[in-house]
Amino acid sequence: MPTDRSTTDSYSGARNAGRTSKPSLLRRRRLKVSDVNVVDQPMLKKALGGTVVGNTMEWYDVGVFGYLITTMGYTFLPEADPSTATLFLLGTFAATFIARPLGGVIFGWLGDKVGRQKTLAATLMIMAASTFAVGLLPGYAQIGLWAPALLVILKIIQGFSTGGEYAGATTFVSEYAADKRRGFFASFLDLGSYMGFAMGAALVSVLQLTLGQSAMEEWGWRIPFLVAGPLGLIAVYFRSKIEESPQFQATLDAREEATREATNSDPVAVAGPIATMKANWRPIIVAMVVVAAANTAGYALTSYMPTYLSEEKGYDEMHGTALTIPILVIMALCIPLTGRLSDKIGRRPVLWFGAVSTIVLVIPAFLLIGIGEIWSTLAGLALVALPVTFYVANLASSLPAQFPTSSRYSSMGISYNFAVAIFGGTTPFIVKLLIESTGNDMMPAYYLMATSAAGAVAIYFLKESANKPLPGSMPSVDTEEEARELVATQDENPLIDLAELPFAEHDARQDAAQDAGHDRGAADGDLVRT
Repeated sequence: MPTDRSTTDSYSGARNAGRTSKPSLLRRRRLKVSDVNVVDQPMLKKALGGTVVGNTMEWYDVGVFGYLITTMGYTFLPEADPSTATLFLLGTFAATFIARPLGGVIFGWLGDKVGRQKTLAATLMIMAASTFAVGLLPGYAQIGLWAPALLVILKIIQGFSTGGEYAGATTFVSEYAADKRRGFFASFLDLGSYMGFAMGAALVSVLQLTLGQSAMEEWGWRIPFLVAGPLGLIAVYFRSKIEESPQFQATLDAREEATREATNSDPVAVAGPIATMKANWRPIIVAMVVVAAANTAGYALTSYMPTYLSEEKGYDEMHGTALTIPILVIMALCIPLTGRLSDKIGRRPVLWFGAVSTIVLVIPAFLLIGIGEIWSTLAGLALVALPVTFYVANLASSLPAQFPTSSRYSSMGISYNFAVAIFGGTTPFIVKLLIESTGNDMMPAYYLMATSAAGAVAIYFLKESANKPLPGSMPSVDTEEEARELVATQDENPLIDLAELPFAEHDARQDAAQDAGHDRGAADGDLVRT
């Protein structure tokens, strides 16, 4: 039978027309009000409270060890000279951070697979239990070298759990908050962190004042660690009351729907650490450098400064700890202000201020501390704290926004914890070693300047995320009115890129499937008519 060319051509023309029309159909897909996530304000407050309380507890645990370094040497290395004992305990503190990358990888993968809330509850329980166990450790007089060995093991366990804490907490709060206020709400995490440090410092100072140094060395140092037990139970209770973030819940629902639609009924796999690093290696590297710069300054202030004041500047242990408390409290209270500022002018300008002010202010800061008066020491500490306030307040909102929802926890766990392990947590050990090897007590200042110079370069490559939807998530607003306004102004809104929203990818897949089905149908029609 001869071929009906007109029929065939008409099907071919329709098929080709359909193919060329797909991009235009995709471009015409507009944002709907139902696409926009309206934040449940009571749930946001509960999520923020549970996360901040847990984060405060985590960093209380980290902080008390830093404030007791010059005291615990008597228990764990009584036969060593004070300088060697201090180096050992600073090295033990650094060992905490060796385990953080592994914790970040494992808990990050779990957080992207089973959810943020369950993973964060697990990290908090492990942290509280290991901190409590430090307070129960026998000393060198009872079990010899097993005492410092067990201390190192427990600190490594702490580091493993902490590896999943900050990455998960920042991811969780960023996904809960509205786009226009993400910087403000996420900054409360670091308010909690530094309040946790301040709580640890305050408790240690009170004990040093009431018990005396001799009692602190013998048994008083255990009290701050033992307090972590009941505090941890309270924090776990608050954290167990929060629900999964709506942005990630949407990803879980989509994953389950894809699994149900799969022809072989196999579950949709969550990308492993290697795949995550391959997919996100550029933003991971940028984030690592920024984190390294910020945390070098942060840990120099919180975890090394009491030791520096006691061993290099002649303050006793109580003053070395107590002088940092008002600085930490004031800094913590100012952190939400810089978080709000980043919502107004952008994350990168605020982070740049942190980097540049570190480079400019750190030498005057250490010179003021070197005067040796209480007023000058407080002024010097304030100059170190100022750039830290601008740095840390914006890591919590800027870094999660560099990664897609489906792998955000994993990417944050990798980038943040590798950077902190290599640079942040090792800062006390490195600067102490630099001072010991050079005899120059200004080496901490030079080290901070170098890391912040590298951080300033990395911030240039950091993607600006203020007021924009998180990658892989729909826009998030506070009210229904904002949602309607956002939809009405989507064409002229520079903060909305329809091609980057999740429905664009979904529509593209759906169009491709329809196109393939149409091609098969048209081909079958050609065969029938041949």
